[in-house]
Amino acid sequence: MSRRLLLTTITLAVALGAGGLARAESYPADNTGRNARDRDSAMVTAGEQSSSQNDVRITQTIRKAVVEDTALSTNAHNVKIITRAGVVTLRGPVRTATEKASIEAKASHVSGVTGVENQLEIAAQ
Repeated sequence: MSRRLLLTTITLAVALGAGGLARAESYPADNTGRNARDRDSAMVTAGEQSSSQNDVRITQTIRKAVVEDTALSTNAHNVKIITRAGVVTLRGPVRTATEKASIEAKASHVSGVTGVENQLEIAAQ
């Protein structure tokens, strides 16, 4: 067994532990470990983005504003933006509380948004 494969196997065994999948809280706030919680049927996922013309426009407008903000980190540029019936859900890791507030503000100011559920998390440093 190669050293790389052995290390990957050991890492996976530690992550899974004896009781099954490790809880997402035990991972740093990056997209790899946190996506484990997307298996919870109560969590909104990107696959639940509405296909209504208004919701798609809202998501596109927010995404454009986020990506054009050069003060935001790469993580912030890649947050999940999900819109359903005018309600925007923001998910994913950001670096700072300032980034979290900035993205929420961008979403709140888009025409047609009736609410924002800010589930952004400040990444562990």
